[in-house]
Amino acid sequence: MSQNHIEEQIELIAQHEQEFLDRRTPAERVSDMIAGFIGSLPFVAVHLVVFATWIGLNLLPHMRHFDPKPFALLQTCVAMEAILAASFILMRQARMGHRSDERDHLMLQILLLTEKELTALLGMDRQIASEMGLTGAANSPEVRDLSQETSIADVAQTIKDNLPGS
Repeated sequence: MSQNHIEEQIELIAQHEQEFLDRRTPAERVSDMIAGFIGSLPFVAVHLVVFATWIGLNLLPHMRHFDPKPFALLQTCVAMEAILAASFILMRQARMGHRSDERDHLMLQILLLTEKELTALLGMDRQIASEMGLTGAANSPEVRDLSQETSIADVAQTIKDNLPGS
């Protein structure tokens, strides 16, 4: 495979991914940015500083404590933030799951097309081999079986029947 062909395929995949990102609504873009920030080291660092400052200010003597021990206001703020953070993360994961499903469907279509093409090629190869007097190779059980149409429904049922826990 030429380097040009590989680069074309990479560009096609990148374009496909960019189209998915471009289809997001403005709210989804903001949500993704927030979820991305939540999963970063700066987010953790900011929280460590805020929590340490909050607790420190409320433990220092001779100061007015706006949230005395056991820091009920801090607990409420953290709980509310956790709910919002979880919501942003779940929304992003749902979009990523949807994108993953799209990729899986595309891959399945490509694999089914490939299987159909290979079956046709094997059938033609068997014909060529027979015409060249290589009937033994053309009619070997393995080649004969592989050149037959594959029933996707049968394969799916066989997998379902044989997988543990099915």
